[in-house]
Amino acid sequence: MTKGVIVPLQSYRLAQYAVPVACYICEAQNTFDAEFCDHCGAPMALAHQATTQKMLPQMVATMGASGAGKTVYLGMLMDMLSRRPDRLQILARGAFSITLQQMAISALSHCEFPEKTPNEPDRWNWVHCQIRHRKRRRPLEMIIPDMAGDALLEEVDHPHSFRVIASYLKKCVGALVLVDAVQLRDGELENDYFTMKLISYLGELDDDPKRGWAKKPVALVFTKADQCEQCVADPEQFARTHATGLWQQCRERFRIHKFFAAGVAGACASRHTRGEGRVCVPLRVEPHGIIEPFEWVLERMK
Repeated sequence: MTKGVIVPLQSYRLAQYAVPVACYICEAQNTFDAEFCDHCGAPMALAHQATTQKMLPQMVATMGASGAGKTVYLGMLMDMLSRRPDRLQILARGAFSITLQQMAISALSHCEFPEKTPNEPDRWNWVHCQIRHRKRRRPLEMIIPDMAGDALLEEVDHPHSFRVIASYLKKCVGALVLVDAVQLRDGELENDYFTMKLISYLGELDDDPKRGWAKKPVALVFTKADQCEQCVADPEQFARTHATGLWQQCRERFRIHKFFAAGVAGACASRHTRGEGRVCVPLRVEPHGIIEPFEWVLERMK
């Protein structure tokens, strides 16, 4: 025998689904309880947080080929800014914004580099933060994702492969483009070719003469500079010598650009592991030139 029970109707919940929430990156409509955008894969937490802020978040892209060091650079940048409030003060918005910093620093503390960023946008580490700069009266809200290098390459070669990338780059007010200095020094030009393609892609993405990428600040950052003394001494001369095509493309396409050198690991070594073969590992952490490119972009943002 079945006992009778009273089940209250919850039809009021249907009203919440009747009001869509726009993704902050691509502006596609989603339900209120969606974790990621159904159109581009960006976290919907960005949209929910943006609605509670008086100022809409700005966006700065961090791009580079796979293995250029984007995850290490961003993780170290966030960690340094969170511990040095005298120069730039950063405050994370949401627990998910600390994941990148935690993952990168944890890996480095165990003499390892972070794992490769997956291609799927819903598995990227997104950072939403508030930045206080000594030259700005008001705090700046900013969104910075750790985009996968392979996904960037796929989007550059085949536009619209990753909808989130094009939507995000159109809204960016500046960019940090990371290039592997060690590969350039050794004559491996894959990074040079990829970066030239990326610069061409940006120029074609928004060619507005007044508001396009031609007038947005772009910092070219040579990573792994601790292993390349020539790069540290004069980054622009290093670009002229080892990345001539990149240097010329920047002069033609970007009115506001500058070359930098940055390094995180003070010394590296290689070890052989079963299944992966030869793996590069950091022996110690000695960050150099991490904050300067980011601060330079901030000072020139409109």
